[in-house]
Amino acid sequence: MAKRDFYEIMGVDRKADNDALKKAYKKLAMQYHPDKNPGDKAAEEKFKEAAEAYEILSDPQKRALYDRHGHQAFEGGMPGSGGYRGGAGGMTMEDIFAQFGDIFGDGEFGSFFGGRGGGGRSARSTGQKGSNLRIKVALSLEEISSGVSKKIKVRKQITCDTCNGSGAKDSGSMRTCTTCNGIGSVRRVTNTFLGQMATTEACPTCQGRGQMVTNKCGTCHGHGVVEGEETLDIDIPAGVEEGMNLQMRGRGNSGRFGGPAGDLIITIEEKPHDALQRDGQNLIYELYLNFADATLGCSEEVVTIDGPVKIKIPAGTQSGKILRLKDKGLPTVQGAAYGRGDQLIHVNIWTPKKFSEEERVILEKLKESPNFKPQPGKSEKTFFEKMRDYFK
Repeated sequence: MAKRDFYEIMGVDRKADNDALKKAYKKLAMQYHPDKNPGDKAAEEKFKEAAEAYEILSDPQKRALYDRHGHQAFEGGMPGSGGYRGGAGGMTMEDIFAQFGDIFGDGEFGSFFGGRGGGGRSARSTGQKGSNLRIKVALSLEEISSGVSKKIKVRKQITCDTCNGSGAKDSGSMRTCTTCNGIGSVRRVTNTFLGQMATTEACPTCQGRGQMVTNKCGTCHGHGVVEGEETLDIDIPAGVEEGMNLQMRGRGNSGRFGGPAGDLIITIEEKPHDALQRDGQNLIYELYLNFADATLGCSEEVVTIDGPVKIKIPAGTQSGKILRLKDKGLPTVQGAAYGRGDQLIHVNIWTPKKFSEEERVILEKLKESPNFKPQPGKSEKTFFEKMRDYFK
């Protein structure tokens, strides 16, 4: 089933600012919160749907990507990732509480989101979340045209096998944290000009575990993670663009002390093509003809993203003329339903710099012919003027 528009889910217009988004999300989260609707699967799905919409629209970069490409900007079917993810699809309730709880403060649902109480949820933090990892993947236009699967080795922090991420030498090397009394979080009250503001954050002493290590693991030295390498299979959809970021949830650096892993951010780079230049979905090819072929007409083989193609050049073709090969451009990440771009062929007339005496005589004769004199008032438009007219 097709996903609903994020703006429709939030009940805001496309120009809504962050304050309006936050207000709308609070209202939806309070209405559909699982602790207020126990056992109601429909309410739980609406709760997750609102979290997904808020995560995208509250982030300027993700919002711009969504406005441009829709849901397809965050979907691509990466193995083990549930697809390219920029939203809450696949998030657990704890993920949502941890990520968005701070916007609820200490009001009606403060305990649900900040302290994770109310419904009997554990107040203990789950360690430190791993940091996001960024890599760049360079693609050829051919790979962008069809989509591609790549196997990539990534250097990253991985969970220590010796202690299973606990950071302790053995189970007897742990004791309850005296700062948070084993809860894993501390509550702070700050006086502001608006009154007192209460926040809940991970305990700085035990980093949210609720326990302290008395005897550190000899492999990771108490950190719970070590430097390692992972080989990832990455499926990149067709139509991606230079600078676009794709996201694999949970494939970044491992979290410390049982915390969730960060995300892997994949930035797309485009390799230069020998013959083609990209302009959005369209591809531009510079075709060079000699004077005789342009005058008499000919057949020419041109490069396309799908292989060489023969085209017919009409007699009397002028320099600067643009020929079009329909649907020989690139697709969009939105899928086949949105079609492909075109290939635009820019004709250039090549003028020789060297010629024989016999050729000079021929050219002198042609120069005097009225058919070889420019026609007044019929000057050719520039390439950019033709491009402008083409896209009108």
